[in-house]
Amino acid sequence: MAQLSPLLKQATPVLAERGEGVHLYDAEGRRYLDFTAGIGVTSTGHCHPRVVAAAQEQVATLIHGQYTTVMHRPLLRLTEALGEVLPPGLDALFFLNSGSEAVEASIRLARHATGRQNIVAFQGGFHGRTMGAAALTTAGTKFRAGSGPLMPGVAVAPFPQAYRYGWDEGEATRFALRELDYLLATASAPADTAAFVVEPVLGEGGYIPAPPGFLEGLRERADRHGILLVVDEVQTGFGRTGRFWGHEHTDARPDVLITAKGLASGFPLSAIAAPTALMERGRPGSQGGTYGGNAVACAAALATLEVIRDEDLVANAARLGARLNDGLRKTAAEHPAIGDVRGLGLMQASEFTTPDGEPDPAAAARAHRAAADRGLLLLTCGAFGNVVRMIPPLIVTADQIDEALDLWSAAVAC
Repeated sequence: MAQLSPLLKQATPVLAERGEGVHLYDAEGRRYLDFTAGIGVTSTGHCHPRVVAAAQEQVATLIHGQYTTVMHRPLLRLTEALGEVLPPGLDALFFLNSGSEAVEASIRLARHATGRQNIVAFQGGFHGRTMGAAALTTAGTKFRAGSGPLMPGVAVAPFPQAYRYGWDEGEATRFALRELDYLLATASAPADTAAFVVEPVLGEGGYIPAPPGFLEGLRERADRHGILLVVDEVQTGFGRTGRFWGHEHTDARPDVLITAKGLASGFPLSAIAAPTALMERGRPGSQGGTYGGNAVACAAALATLEVIRDEDLVANAARLGARLNDGLRKTAAEHPAIGDVRGLGLMQASEFTTPDGEPDPAAAARAHRAAADRGLLLLTCGAFGNVVRMIPPLIVTADQIDEALDLWSAAVAC
């Protein structure tokens, strides 16, 4: 009798029978507030009627049109629609299935385009579990332990984690940029460095937003040294942070942008975007794949874009993200076990620490479990597992935010 791999561990005890909007339901009909959104994937909520209709119509028309064999209209229409929301100049797209694949494709493109080998990643980043992506990932040793040797040519620089260092954002940013300059002087010469790869908000690393000065400092150094700035927006993109793209909280512009998760409301689809002149510098045959740009996933992504626009979900994420952050701070003020609350938009987290400031994963696990018992589904993250994150769908309402905050306060108190 076959079974799932024992390495797959559920974050919650729920056997989901169906989903609707912000809610999941089990076989007994119990309702759960889903503030995981499938790790930030169901941006328009579970089974949004417009996404369902678009997928159903496409399933009945064309399911798989392999896009290096034939072309199909959903892919062409999605490419055109993404052009309206991508940063200026990023006018060429390559579609894949997952965030890890898109990261791998961006690494390959950066190396081809620059003729350089090395990639600089940043401490606490998560970029995937495949061998190249895992080499860039330092959000926790579990993502790469026992897998070496991983892809060579990767150097890791500090990310400005102000709370961890006990500094303000300005001091953390100055430190991180100084250490990056030191790394370029000691470990990866600029002439050997193809790209900086960075998340605008650390995801698995603990929901830590990059201060604007940090991303802008990366942009300045990239321009000075001819290095590409690759921004991993797998989790931060598509309105999650209260801007359409997470990097738009700063003046830094990417050379390559990676997107996935919320792109197609639950269908597997990812992409990298770059200027055509840059994309052309990839080597022939270096881009392709059997399932990338699947017709049904593209139809769902088109509907997702329309829903985000028509329902003004980016503004909703900004407005209700602020409401969520305020409520989390009120809970933290009543419970010293929560040492920090942070995030952007509907990407918020509470970090649990001991009285002497050390990570407290046990307290985070208790609150996480207690929340699920009360009907609120959350996830943990951070290198020590001591951060509880909230990632509701972008369609969440003020009443649902308030309900979640009441459940969270009760969970922390137990």
